[in-house]
Amino acid sequence: MAIPPPPGPQQPGGPHPQGPQQQPYGYGPPYQPWGQGYSPYNRPAPVNGLAIAALVLGILCFLPAVGLILGVIALVQIKRRGERGRGLAVGGIVMSSLGVALLAIGLLGGGAYDAWEGFKEGVREAGGSGAPFSVKKGECFNAQDGSLEGMAYDVDKVPCSGEHQAEVFAGVLLPDGRFPGDDAVAEKADDRCYALLYTYAMDSWAIPDDVDVYYFTPTRESWALGDREITCMFGNTDAKGTLTGSLRRDASSLTADQLAYLRADAVLYGALNTAPDTENLEDDLKGDKEWAARVATALKDQTGRLRAHSWQDGAERPVSGQADALDRAREEWRKAAQAADVDAFHLHYERGNALLEGRAAVTARKALGLATTPPSPGAEADGDGAEGTGDGKQV
Repeated sequence: MAIPPPPGPQQPGGPHPQGPQQQPYGYGPPYQPWGQGYSPYNRPAPVNGLAIAALVLGILCFLPAVGLILGVIALVQIKRRGERGRGLAVGGIVMSSLGVALLAIGLLGGGAYDAWEGFKEGVREAGGSGAPFSVKKGECFNAQDGSLEGMAYDVDKVPCSGEHQAEVFAGVLLPDGRFPGDDAVAEKADDRCYALLYTYAMDSWAIPDDVDVYYFTPTRESWALGDREITCMFGNTDAKGTLTGSLRRDASSLTADQLAYLRADAVLYGALNTAPDTENLEDDLKGDKEWAARVATALKDQTGRLRAHSWQDGAERPVSGQADALDRAREEWRKAAQAADVDAFHLHYERGNALLEGRAAVTARKALGLATTPPSPGAEADGDGAEGTGDGKQV
């Protein structure tokens, strides 16, 4: 099933824009709930009735052989008539087959197990690109029913260079054992997908503001068939929107200078992401001052990395200018960490935060061939790496 993430943590700043609470710094997409999907037609194709019947019989474990037959017939009809419900039919086949297998095991013993394993493999092969979780890191796809909801059977892989509905940026394997439950799987998916997001899209300025994070997770039924994979993917926050071109920006596509710059950035963003999760500064001024001290330390590390690297193709001077701006930002964050009251903290915090994405950063990024448009104030992210620019907490 595809599950939209919860909103990210909140950060210091000013009044909130519309939408979820925002981070104070400008990286990453606006993680807001995805809509209910869409159909590209005014009048969507009908759902095949036999597919529904097959799924119901499979779930109830009633007449599993009948459910299996109905599911196979439904697949044939769906392909011929252009109807919807392929995932329902396959789900009915899988669950009805499980019932048949259990019955066969009880009657025939160990010989039925080999037959069941062969049948499962046949179902996967028959599904082709629609087999469960068949899309891998770096691949793009469209959901056959026009949404990212439901099971992962109904997906068609397409080139990332053209329009597509989603792009897979990571896969996470869960350990074997008993099914941990839907909530536990979703929590693991949320944690791991956000942690891996910026290892795939390191230049977060290049991620459009209307891009969100989604994931397919194992269900109780697919777990019984050996499915252990969480599939993390980018999707458009507009239910009728599509993506064009790959969002991949990692070591496979970046130059040595670009990697050095983005890795230095990641030191800062890791510290920014540790802000206390409170709405107002007066709620935890001590925690905010400790956070500001961590940011100041990270800025020192970041500028050290920028000055230690040998930059090519005329990037030395622009990057040096960015390092100087970050030095001034570090001084403001240091003063925020030593502020005597909320007003003093907020004054130095705002000055320091403004220097992080100013003209010097844009000039350095332009010289390096990186994205030069900062994320909008409404953008936010979670997990390791960058977070969004937002007005954050109120004083």
